Amino acid sequence: MEPLGQDEIRASFVNCTRGEAKGVTLPAPPDEIPWEKREFLGWRDPKAAARAYLVLPYRGEVVGLSLRAAPRPKGRVLLSNMCGLCTTTHPLSDIALFSGRRAGKAGREGNTLGIYACANLACSQYIRGELKPDVPQPSETLTLEERVLRLEDKLHRFVERVLESR
Repeated sequence: MEPLGQDEIRASFVNCTRGEAKGVTLPAPPDEIPWEKREFLGWRDPKAAARAYLVLPYRGEVVGLSLRAAPRPKGRVLLSNMCGLCTTTHPLSDIALFSGRRAGKAGREGNTLGIYACANLACSQYIRGELKPDVPQPSETLTLEERVLRLEDKLHRFVERVLESR
């Protein structure tokens, strides 16, 4: 991913108001982010744990999505789940349902889309082995390049669905 500045990140959001985008707590100073090892910038808001953000290159532009993390379900028998983006298996507590308003009129009318993803949104780090999940992973024969392409494809399909009504 190409490096972005704070203003570029804030200007990229397509499913929230300018005022909401202006109030986004950024994850780190842009010069501290290892952009060359990221397919997207994803983070949870340290000031509001239910808020999350994705910023990524999409069809020649940078698109940002404002998301909400659903509260963790209580009393579930399910012990693990798989990220819908990077396909990393995690304990249930490390997977979150993220939902975001659709862009445009549909979002203003309350329409949302959701995806189960790594609760810390560190998919790029999991596919590169920089982070290790707490549960054993299924054997996979894809190369790093193929895993990156799969992650980018899943991200782009989610963004496409958010933007459909724009």
